[in-house]
Formats: sequence, structure tokens, C-alpha cells
Amino acid sequence: MNQGNRGMELEQLINFANQQYMAKGIAVVGKLPTPVKIMKTQGTRITAAFLEAKSTVDYSGVYRGRALYFDAKMTKEKTRFPLDNIHEHQVEHLRACAMQGAVTFLIVEFTQLRKTYYVPGKLVIDTWDKGVNGGRKSVPYDDIERLCFPLASGRGVVLDYLAVVDKLLEQQTA
Repeated sequence: MNQGNRGMELEQLINFANQQYMAKGIAVVGKLPTPVKIMKTQGTRITAAFLEAKSTVDYSGVYRGRALYFDAKMTKEKTRFPLDNIHEHQVEHLRACAMQGAVTFLIVEFTQLRKTYYVPGKLVIDTWDKGVNGGRKSVPYDDIERLCFPLASGRGVVLDYLAVVDKLLEQQTA
């Protein structure tokens, strides 16, 4: 699978979950378009284009009155989630959104293990900061199992990541 299409299966699953959330009136979450400048067309076909600006994250939305910002990532690694799967501008966007009270996270699929996790934005940001300062540039799978949340279907939604958001919001108000 080429680099550009890596993660498409996960994104399709998330897109379907978002449609289910919308149909049930649970949340409004959508995929953000990548800013592209079209340079040349041939009829209805685009023949030349380039990225106009760095994109932020894949998804944004609103749930229970809170803003959501998150990205979908896949890895073939079995023992860690390498941070080279994330770009600095994405981490900075997650950081800025979290500082404004948004719920930020990654949905990470370990393809070889066939497991998908909700990874809190704070863990991503903290690990990134440590990596920039000479520390580890990945999250060990043991930490993923201990600090993150496995995702599954639930409430009639194919990938019920908002069940984790519910738990975390309840912990904040307790």
C-alpha cells in the first residue's frame, strides 16, 4: 500500500461511524479536506495540483457541547507507535485545541495486531515533547495498553470512539 493511501481503511471505518453518530443525533463529526491548489485540468480530470498548506488533523466535530479534534493513524509495528507517523504541525494543532478546552486524541490502528486504540492527545503531546528533548520518539505498546483505550463497536456504531470520550468527560466532572 502506498504512503498516501495508508490509513484509508481506518478512515473509512471512522467516516462510517461518524455517519452513524450523525444519523442517531449523537454527534456532528466530519473529515477535514486537505487544502489543495489545482494547477491544471483536462476536462473534469485534475492533472496537476499541489498541497496549498499543511493540513491540521483529519477530523473535527462537536459532541456534548465540546469540540473534538483528532487524527487517524495506522502502524504495522507490534511493539510501539512511532511518532514519525505524526507531523509537528499536527501535534501543535492538537496542543492549541486542547488549550482551548477541546477533546484531542488519535485513533491508532495496530494492523498486525488487529487492535485499534483511542490515544489521548495529552499522551501524544507529552511523548512528542520528550522526543524533541532527546527522549523516546515512540509510545511503547505496553504504554498503549496501559494508558489508552481499546476501541470496538457499541451503541449501534461500528467504531464507538465516543464511548471513551464519555468516560473521560465523566472523570473530569467527578
